[in-house]
Amino acid sequence: MKSLLSTKEVAQLLDVNEKMVYGLIADKGLPATKITGKWLFPRHLVEQWLENNTENLPTPVPPLPPYHGLLIVAGSDDPLLERTLNLFNRTYPEQLAVYGNVGSFGGLRALKDNRCHIASSHLIQEDDGDFNFRFASEELSEPPVVVNFCFREQGLLLARGNPLQINAMADLGTRDLRVINRPPTTGTRLLFDQQLARAGISGPALAGYGREVSRHLDVGLAVLAGQADAGPAIRAVAGILGLDFLPLGRERFDLLIYRERYFDKGVQQFLGLLHDSAFRQLAADLEGYDLAQTGQTVYPRETDSGGG
Repeated sequence: MKSLLSTKEVAQLLDVNEKMVYGLIADKGLPATKITGKWLFPRHLVEQWLENNTENLPTPVPPLPPYHGLLIVAGSDDPLLERTLNLFNRTYPEQLAVYGNVGSFGGLRALKDNRCHIASSHLIQEDDGDFNFRFASEELSEPPVVVNFCFREQGLLLARGNPLQINAMADLGTRDLRVINRPPTTGTRLLFDQQLARAGISGPALAGYGREVSRHLDVGLAVLAGQADAGPAIRAVAGILGLDFLPLGRERFDLLIYRERYFDKGVQQFLGLLHDSAFRQLAADLEGYDLAQTGQTVYPRETDSGGG
């Protein structure tokens, strides 16, 4: 490919006549040189000029910098994940793992925009009962490596002893009850809305439906303080706070990683911790976790015999 174009070649490239090329030089700043006595146009500068004069040009996504000891995890909230990040920082004090609690959808977007190394997600595909893959294919430019972090139980947190006798999802629509909710970017909110729809309940009609908190633990604290009668969260929080728990399903909680970052030092060290006895003890200290597939790569439509 020629690096210098003639006036005729630029006219052909721009699909204009040669006289207009001279006008573009004078009026629009078309890059050109006359050092040889005739107009010549450096191809790369012409292409850059075209790009600079293009309207609605998509903003390029900058690449995530090479790994220099800062591991960034973003996505769904989970107490065991937070404790595992703390374990990473204790185990590898020369590095730093940080976490952005932005929900499962937010984690996928952060991964897409190269703002994290690992996205945590538990988005259920209602059509086939699988998790994460369809959402990843819709959001990401390429298929990620998907590593299971755990299976866990989702449900409703209730006051200790369940004094209001909330025994099924349908009970939320039959009495004047107050709920606490999670943001729309979270997998827990997606599941909650699905369960409400199945029970024939309009979410916005529930008192407190619009009140959203960022963590499972915050849902539990609202119920514990008597500010809400029920809220969607995982069983681990019920165990931490001594609350009752109405199970709604078992879900797969995954870590999504772009292939080009999979072998980054920090990513591999973090994944290595999932097979460590110290990590297993962290999970044993909490309720509702199943580590049968933890650390394993999972693939679309792979199901677990225990259900999802």
